[in-house]
Amino acid sequence: MKTLKTTILAGALALGVCASAQDAPRTAYFLDGYSYRHELNPAFGSRNYISFPVLANLDFGLSSNMGVNTFIYPTSKLDGYPADRNYALTTFMSPYVDANEFLNKLSENSHLNFDYSQTILSTGFNAWGGFSTLNVGVRAHAGVNLPKDLFRFMKIGAGETGNAEYNFSDLRVQATAVGEVALGHSREIIEGLRVGAKVKFLVGLANIDAHMQDLHATFGDKEWKLRGKGELLMTAGTGLKVPLQDGEGNLIDWNGIKYEGFNIGGYGLGVDLGATYELTPDLTLSAAVQDLGAMSWKHAYIGGTGVYGGDEYNEWSFSGFQNVAVKNDEPGYEENKIETQLDNLTDGIKDIYNFHLKQNGGRYRQALDATLRLGAEYTLPVYRGLSGGVLYTSYIGGVSSWNEGRFYANFKPAGWFNATINYGISTFGNSFGWMLNFHPKGINFFIGSDHQFLKVTPQYIPLGHLNANINLGFNITFGSKS
Repeated sequence: MKTLKTTILAGALALGVCASAQDAPRTAYFLDGYSYRHELNPAFGSRNYISFPVLANLDFGLSSNMGVNTFIYPTSKLDGYPADRNYALTTFMSPYVDANEFLNKLSENSHLNFDYSQTILSTGFNAWGGFSTLNVGVRAHAGVNLPKDLFRFMKIGAGETGNAEYNFSDLRVQATAVGEVALGHSREIIEGLRVGAKVKFLVGLANIDAHMQDLHATFGDKEWKLRGKGELLMTAGTGLKVPLQDGEGNLIDWNGIKYEGFNIGGYGLGVDLGATYELTPDLTLSAAVQDLGAMSWKHAYIGGTGVYGGDEYNEWSFSGFQNVAVKNDEPGYEENKIETQLDNLTDGIKDIYNFHLKQNGGRYRQALDATLRLGAEYTLPVYRGLSGGVLYTSYIGGVSSWNEGRFYANFKPAGWFNATINYGISTFGNSFGWMLNFHPKGINFFIGSDHQFLKVTPQYIPLGHLNANINLGFNITFGSKS
């Protein structure tokens, strides 16, 4: 059983290691001095600006519905933990960590997302009856989904009765890295109504989508059974080399994967659409949908698990060790010794969830991860420097999908400075956000965050969900606001 746990866990971690869309800082949505507000809604205008090299707009963050304290426990708080063991912390696998306590902290699917984006060149200017933008940048997104049964199996195994069933389906990793050239334009079409659109030309750098569509495990007194089916899509241009394991047919050798030089992996096209409407002098409504489009990936490695083609599954069963040879002078010793039978057991399990190469140098298409935003801002009539806002965001990206409602208090005490504090309630838990935005004549400097952890253990491990990000930038501005 220990071998089986190790094998399945190794498979999950191997997928996670392979992982590596831009999520603009939602904290800045209502800050009209923020130069990159058009990335949140293409209908927003701004003051003319040109990006400052390297420091123009950098955003990276981590989001999850899991917490470090879900998996790490202070030994001082565990009942019965031996006092002579001087370990400050232990993992959820410790026998002194109650299984129900651990499992009750998990959702049915545990998500972990990483986002990174950086502007290389960007400019916005008032022209052609509205506000126009040009942006060149790179962005990367990685998302991992781990089903709850994976952790239940690791903690409980076959259970006290020796009979148990587990569903590891939707074990998945998605990761994408692209370069982007975006052209946008917004204008007021009637009094109070402003619309905008942005076209994005995408250059694919790398992509992976590994998905166990169906993986079930059944453990009984007399037999263990595994039934699995999955798909792998992977490309990084012709520089990516994916070898096969020696003597294993077309089984992918993950340890032998090499990247021998940069090469474009695909192309894509995306569209952003947005609108704002001043319902009253004090209330403004807004909506946007981003990244409608698709990527076409080439030079791809396409793989599957088990039987290739159709809807068939690969199924494997194990009914125990047969005719175990103990003495090396017994007939059939090499075939029946316990080490050989253990190896056969492990190999059989690996065949269920390891990916086999079906096509080398193929092509596939994927829809872009889209984002929907709906916002409203109310400015106090008695003091125009203070407003409240609410923003709903829905990120539609398969295993990485999430939803959030965020509530804002925005401060605009002077023409050269504004700031916001806000609170979000989302798939990843609750979070506090903030941003300071300095925009006197000639410059725009901003720094802020949608998430940050405020509490840590004595060992400086963050409590709560793994949510943290930072956004900062410096740009040159000129002219008046659109």
